[in-house]
Amino acid sequence: MSVPTTEPGLRERKKAATRLALHEAALSLALEHGPDRITVEAIADEAGVSRRTFSNYFANKEEALFYGQHRRMREVVEMIRARPRDESPWAALTAAAEEFYSAQGDLDPEWTARTRLMRRHPSLAAAQMQTFAAMEREVAAEVAARLGPAADPSGVRATLIAATFLAALRVALTAWLAHPADSTYWEVAAEALGEAGRGFA
Repeated sequence: MSVPTTEPGLRERKKAATRLALHEAALSLALEHGPDRITVEAIADEAGVSRRTFSNYFANKEEALFYGQHRRMREVVEMIRARPRDESPWAALTAAAEEFYSAQGDLDPEWTARTRLMRRHPSLAAAQMQTFAAMEREVAAEVAARLGPAADPSGVRATLIAATFLAALRVALTAWLAHPADSTYWEVAAEALGEAGRGFA
């Protein structure tokens, strides 16, 4: 009897590669010209695909720009889900974050430049808020599963824990970007999570 596999097929791998190529093209053009001056057509041309193909993957250029954040957060959520079920929600969140960012190693200068670009453009504020809200919902769902409905019937505690976790990571990123040579991002993030999690330990 054959054993089922969870490995993605060729079609899925090609789709993932195209999505990533569009994301990378959007970031590259935004870094070179500024996000306000790039178009969907330019992104598609840079990635070597048609405008119609772009529309199969992203609704607009903002989605393409922020795809990397969505993908990273999905990886973190999977790591949270894989943590032992007897861990407290905050312990599971911080352990998953440490696993993820430790595996990333030093953040390269190009990533740093891209992050600064994305954070300082007011035109991307709405897309950033949508991205943060989606991340919060995904993390809150994992926290709620650990707490159980009896401990958190309204879902307020799960949402508060998720929002605090993500806020700590954003505060750490802001602090680290100001002085990236002084420490690794994870060192700053670990400090921020330690301070933020005092009420959730």
